[in-house]
Amino acid sequence: MAVWAVGDIQGCYGAFMKLLEKIDFDPARDRLWLAGDLVNRGSGSLETLEYIYSIRESVEVVLGNHDLSLIAAYYGIKKSNPTIDPILNSSRSKELIDWLRGQKFLHVDYKLGYCMAHAGISPEFDLGMALQYASRVEQKLQNDEGAAAWLAKMFKNGINRFNRDSSKIDIDRYIVSAFTRMRFCYKDQRLDFDQKGPPTDALRAKGLKPWFECENRKDIDLKIIFGHWSTLGFYQDEHVLGLDTGCVWNGELTAARLDTEVPKIVSVKCEEGIDPEA
Repeated sequence: MAVWAVGDIQGCYGAFMKLLEKIDFDPARDRLWLAGDLVNRGSGSLETLEYIYSIRESVEVVLGNHDLSLIAAYYGIKKSNPTIDPILNSSRSKELIDWLRGQKFLHVDYKLGYCMAHAGISPEFDLGMALQYASRVEQKLQNDEGAAAWLAKMFKNGINRFNRDSSKIDIDRYIVSAFTRMRFCYKDQRLDFDQKGPPTDALRAKGLKPWFECENRKDIDLKIIFGHWSTLGFYQDEHVLGLDTGCVWNGELTAARLDTEVPKIVSVKCEEGIDPEA
């Protein structure tokens, strides 16, 4: 059995299929970890979601910001767009959205020594806190009666600092924002949700560092897999593994094999993405 983690697909179904063929993925034998943003922007979002659903017993998914936007569009909280319209117009839309609502914000595997969240884990959280707070917002999203009202509140301005004395909704906003939108943080661990480019000397001079370089970040013994940051590209150090290589921006879709002593990295070129210069 092989275990592969894959970065942001964002509806690039052709590249996804090509990557699975390249790594010889067999859902009857292997496991697939998907780092979120399964849909949106790419033209094959429905096909991507339907395929992942079809092999759901062999897949671990964490939710990304684009996945939450799809759920919000289903509830009428956000506007739809041409790439997710086919999902919302599908006869299976409720089945697919209900399944998506049941996915995690954080996946942990102690045996393999990895955990996975779409944007990463807040510098304020150790692993126990991260699991506790991920479970907290997962339960809100999975609540059939309250999910829509709760999710609508999550799309207001993100909270950039964790404060246990904040309102329950503001704490939830921080948790969701950290797991799905985080890239940079300040020295005092405040998160920045505005910068979307790569780390630069100019940003560092302003006190902005990647969240995984944040001073006094709480220790997490497991290696953290994340996506969400196409301008960072593939990144690996002792503590983190970043797999968003800009597939939807005519970049690559990347997989890392996790059940080997050293992760094997495999990528395929995306020929169906969006030209970032267009």
